[in-house]
Amino acid sequence: MPPRPLQQLPVHYQLSAAYSEATHTEDDDASYIHVSDPYQDPTDDEGLPLHYSMAEESTRRRNVSSNLGSAKKEEGFGYHDTNGAQDDADGKGLSAKHVKFLPRGQQHVRRRRLPPPSTLNEFIQQNWEWIPPIIYTLLAAFTRFYQIGKSNTVVWDEAHFGKFGSHYLKREFYFDVHPPLGKMLVGLAGLLSGYDGSFEFKSGEVYPDHVPYTAMRVMLASFGAAMVPIGWLTAVELGFSQRTCHLVALMVLFDCAWATISRFILLDSMLLFFTFTTVFGLTKFHNQQWRSFSFDWWFWLAFTGASIGCVISVKWVGFFVTALVGLYTIEDLWDKFGDLQMPVRVYLRHWAARALCLIVIPILVYMASFKIHFLILNHSGPGDAQMSSLFQANLRGNDFAQNPLEVAIGSKLTLKNMGWGGGLLHSHAHNYPTGSQQQQVTCYHYKDDNNNFLVMPRWDENDYDPNGDLRFIHDGDIIRLVHQSTGRNLHSHPLPAPITKLNNEVSCYGNATIGDYQDYWVVEVVDDLHLGSKHNVHNIHSLTTRLRFRHHSQGCYLRAANAILPQWGWKQVEVSCVKENNPKDAHTYWNVESHWNDRLPRGEVKLYRSPFLRDFWHLNVAMMTSNNALIPDPDKEDILASTPYQWPWLNVGLRMCGWGDQQIKYYLLGNPIIWWSGTASLVISLAALGMYLLRMQRRFNDFEPGQFDHVLYVGKVAFLGWFLHYFPFLIMGRVTYIHHYLPALWFSVLMTGHLLDHFIFKSKRLSERTKWTVFIFCALAVIETFLWFRGIVFGIEGPIKDHKGLLWRKSWNIY
Repeated sequence: MPPRPLQQLPVHYQLSAAYSEATHTEDDDASYIHVSDPYQDPTDDEGLPLHYSMAEESTRRRNVSSNLGSAKKEEGFGYHDTNGAQDDADGKGLSAKHVKFLPRGQQHVRRRRLPPPSTLNEFIQQNWEWIPPIIYTLLAAFTRFYQIGKSNTVVWDEAHFGKFGSHYLKREFYFDVHPPLGKMLVGLAGLLSGYDGSFEFKSGEVYPDHVPYTAMRVMLASFGAAMVPIGWLTAVELGFSQRTCHLVALMVLFDCAWATISRFILLDSMLLFFTFTTVFGLTKFHNQQWRSFSFDWWFWLAFTGASIGCVISVKWVGFFVTALVGLYTIEDLWDKFGDLQMPVRVYLRHWAARALCLIVIPILVYMASFKIHFLILNHSGPGDAQMSSLFQANLRGNDFAQNPLEVAIGSKLTLKNMGWGGGLLHSHAHNYPTGSQQQQVTCYHYKDDNNNFLVMPRWDENDYDPNGDLRFIHDGDIIRLVHQSTGRNLHSHPLPAPITKLNNEVSCYGNATIGDYQDYWVVEVVDDLHLGSKHNVHNIHSLTTRLRFRHHSQGCYLRAANAILPQWGWKQVEVSCVKENNPKDAHTYWNVESHWNDRLPRGEVKLYRSPFLRDFWHLNVAMMTSNNALIPDPDKEDILASTPYQWPWLNVGLRMCGWGDQQIKYYLLGNPIIWWSGTASLVISLAALGMYLLRMQRRFNDFEPGQFDHVLYVGKVAFLGWFLHYFPFLIMGRVTYIHHYLPALWFSVLMTGHLLDHFIFKSKRLSERTKWTVFIFCALAVIETFLWFRGIVFGIEGPIKDHKGLLWRKSWNIY
């Protein structure tokens, strides 16, 4: 078999082959193509890296040898394209993407092992593919780090996430609607930079000298800088030409919004970084599918799963890219199901591998982030009330475990709702504007004296005697609950609740001498987390005994089910009395949290244990409940909020800080060229797909063998990735901001590169001069637009009116 001509090899392999041509023998050619059973584990031979064909010539048609027989093609996500060059037995070129079509056998291309380089030129030639990502990494470091400490004030959401980082350093438990991984990395950045956690991070406040905010910003901006080389490598794995890979990297490098949001103490740089790594892992795994169950195949499948775990551990927006991987996996397994030559045991192994790497590993990573979160935050803090009473009892600085164990008449206590995300029974000196217009009763998630209630006897019994015999509370006892601050009795009556109209209203009514039978509540024991079933519970215990309170007159049950009151109720949770008796309804379960009674002995800490899985689930439900409560307030105008309809066309920007003449000003706005071209490419892609389907129906052949499958694969990754990251915000009820579009932007950039690559840079009809002209025009447009808007990235000094030409759209509130 004659040696392979250099012009049939990808560019960087031509260099390597040219260097080793003198040592090439016929024996080398004889072993260059290895055929093995595709349903056996592959050998450990070093395979040709996939999609490193950078020259446009490598994308042109190569004839498939007739000895291959009929080829089976797979469409959609499941198509495994490698875009490498091989030789068949006749010496003709064969694209590696056709290897998948062999009915039996798998061709394995090996790279010749080169001798160690003896000169710098040889070293550069052998490692040429790593030069562009290294250069782009250095450029990314400049755009993310340059003048990063210019503003010495707390910018935008640094007020939130810097404060959360402080809690980790002080080990105080807090509550937030986002998972903990990103905030733990903020705390780690503070620890590594020498921050002691003492700063409160109030919005707009000047950083004191002892807060190394610049170092913290640099560490977190490193995630934003890493997006650029990963963007390049992803473009390579998707089989883009060299010019397209450069354009994709330039768009990631010079988008103003990505650069700006990476430069502060925020979670977005980490969210974007792990979104990029997940897509990169997916493309790497896709290109290893021609040698299933090899080490690289397992590695990139597990890498994708770990990356999924990380991205959803930063923000739940990461579930959108998880859905993309899930759709890819479903179609891939469906295609394999149609492969009649694949043994059932091998097919089941594919299922087991996906379940292990794409389900088990992400769940373990996600749960591990919460486990570490709980281990670090082992001191009482501002977020205690969001967790169960047992969890709080194990925090240092919390005295729950030292409170009296058994509850008696005369005890002062707080009642914690045990529904997921439940708060503390609460009342305050404000009346309902409708219904009875009596004092409001709500559920509140923070410690407050208005959470305190006194356990008192019925009106027809003797008054409570603090010097008389102790009377403990048992299952079935009838009591009154008196709000300590206002002296009013917990009360219910047959009036509709303000939100859940089918339930009865719960209020506070009367005083120490005025009341009626509507103030009576029957204590019903559900069980005890320490003693077990209700039959083992003699006296009501604080923290562990689960209770229900049934209204003695109406028979309804005291309930708090996360229905949010309007502004007149301070956005707190509605408490009502539900008429339906559902013993399984956790929102009717309560436990005694804080308990004060000087006549009773203290409890024992050993009685209170809170299992991790219960705490993990409780916190996640509380996060979901609070996240759903982040809805726009119609009574207030939020000048920072925007609607999803405005994002793709860049109708709106966001002022990240004060806009005074003496302040350093940052404006979160994308690079218009990148955003508008990305949106246009999404529309054009649908039109192009429709056109190709119509032409295929009319028997026009616009594609070379396997080309349409690859075009469709890349298009699906780009379009479905964008759709999954954008469409959910259209149906969300919560308040939205322009930075929510930043993960979706990555997929519109990929679509832009995909269309440019397909219609221009790989076109046979266009000359090289035309291709270079288009490339230079696009690159200059991206770079010049970034330079024009560089002030909003690096900080605008002085009066904003002195900076002309930034108002490209009247809807931007720059001036």
